[in-house]
Amino acid sequence: MDPLDRLEATIARRRGADAGTSDVASLFAKGRPKIAQKVGEEATETVIAALAEPEKLVSEAADLVFHLMVLLADAGLGLADVRAELARREGVSGHDEKAARPS
Repeated sequence: MDPLDRLEATIARRRGADAGTSDVASLFAKGRPKIAQKVGEEATETVIAALAEPEKLVSEAADLVFHLMVLLADAGLGLADVRAELARREGVSGHDEKAARPS
């Protein structure tokens, strides 16, 4: 099994765990606004690493992906949804794809 698929399964299992013993359960308990805030914080840290601390980029990117996956799970979505969207966009120019989005 792919590491991201394993992580997704772990996130699903820990959703209802004790918030005192599981970071994932703690994030879910705090709600979507806090989860989204963490995604934003991790995105900022990823950008900073990319520009100023490239040796930390992979670690920060992993944190970002983790928190994004928790956010997706909170919304009832997962990697399959992201994969389907990427597949839908495959072979389409980024400019064309953006132009086709509703305003």
